[in-house]
This record gives sequence, structure tokens and C-alpha cells, in this order.
Amino acid sequence: MSDSASAGPTPPAIQATLELLRPGAALHQPTAQAGYIDVLEGRDAIGPHPGQRLMGSRALPLIYERLWRPIGGRVLLGMIGPGTAEEHRIALEMLYISPGDRVLDVGCGPGNFTRDFARAADDDGLVIGIDASQTMLAAAVEAGGTANLAYVRGDACALPFGDETFDAVCCFAALYLIEEPMTALDEIVRVLAPGGRLGLLASCARGPLPVDWTGSAVRALTGIRLFGREELTSALAVRGLTGVSRRLAGLGQFVSAQKPATMDRTTKEER
Repeated sequence: MSDSASAGPTPPAIQATLELLRPGAALHQPTAQAGYIDVLEGRDAIGPHPGQRLMGSRALPLIYERLWRPIGGRVLLGMIGPGTAEEHRIALEMLYISPGDRVLDVGCGPGNFTRDFARAADDDGLVIGIDASQTMLAAAVEAGGTANLAYVRGDACALPFGDETFDAVCCFAALYLIEEPMTALDEIVRVLAPGGRLGLLASCARGPLPVDWTGSAVRALTGIRLFGREELTSALAVRGLTGVSRRLAGLGQFVSAQKPATMDRTTKEER
């Protein structure tokens, strides 16, 4: 796990995650101090705009869960929209994680949702949070969690995992900050197993002005992408997902879908 002998043995969740990486994925094994796998090897996968760069700052993880995320949720979902606790409930409802499931949390930040998923997956499951921000992942590792939880520093537009690896994939309040969100969506669908569930919380342009007008201005200033009302649901349908469902709240949307079970899913005992 480390270049030094003092690093100790690789934790089981880290080892299980290493085994899921695609052949040829650039891999820098984590030190004991880092506590996560880094497949970027120094490459910066955070976008160039102010809102994106903020995700890599040292200060944001310190206030993320208690201040930034609750305030951001109110801005995105409206004053009467779901609060943070309700967001967690919605995510778990969308993914309906069973004990033994493999779960991927894309844009996991400091792991506030990832830890919930790990508890739902139980000891036999594996939950991986992936993010491009070193500071966010450092906060996630410091917060601890269950033994079935691991983190990866990687690019959502080039997920380092094999095809059809995960029973559930979540991307909450992150897709609109990814530089190429449709490429990230391609990757999310690729790693989702047949019968797998997907849960998204993303932006949604609302109001009288065309999204091309408002979205371009917001993107240029902040790096945040405003998705059109049908953009994500249509994108999921085009990519072959079924049961696509959407719930609007303020300037946000909760979107869920499922990958068709076109083949018998491998039992967890056979994995």
C-alpha cells in the first residue's frame, strides 16, 4: 500500500477496489497517510471555472457538511425543497441498496452520502467514493466509516473501473460541476451492471428564458451546468436505461433509472 514498510497491510476495501480497476489504469498506490487510491498521478481533473476550482480548495471541506452543503441545497432545491436529511433518504430510496451490493458514489466529496451507502451495503458489500479533489478525499478518509468503504481520486469522465461493475451508482450535486457531464454519464452507464440502479441530483433550468441563454452565462461565470428540463431524462433513455423518473425541486432535479437486466446477474457468492 505504501513505499514504506511502516504503512502496514492494505485494508480489505482498498484491496477489493484495486482488483476492480481496469487493466492499464494509471495507478499510484495510496500511502497510509492518504488512505485512498490515486489513479490521476498528479493530473488535475477539476475544471477551470471558479465554482469547479473551489471544490479543490483546502477551506471548503472544513465547512462542507455543516454550512456549504445545506446552504447550497437551499439554493438548488428551494426553501421548501428537501433538506439534507431528506436528500439522503431519497438517495437510498433511488438506489435501494441491498447487503452485499457494490456501490459507486461519483463526485463523493467528503463522503457524507458514501458513508450512508456503506452502512446499507453491510459487511459483504463494497462502496467506493470517487472524486477529483484531494482535499475532499482527505476529509472523507479522516471522517472514517465502515470497513467496506474505500475512496479513489479519479476522473468521472474516465472512470477507472471495468464494465458492469456496480449494482448502484449515485451522483448527487456533482454532475453539473463536471467539465464534460455527458461523457461522465456515458461512463456511469458503462460501469453499471445489468439491473443496476442509478440516482442523480442535478440542476434543472426553469423559467421563461431559454436554457441556452441562461446556461451559457452561468457556465462561463461559475462552471456550473444548467441542464434543460428533458436533457438528462432523454440522455438516460438514449443510453438504454429504463424506468427513468424525475422529481423537480426548485432549480434541481432528482433523476432515477435502471439498467435493463439483459442477462442473469452474477450472484454475490460467485464474485
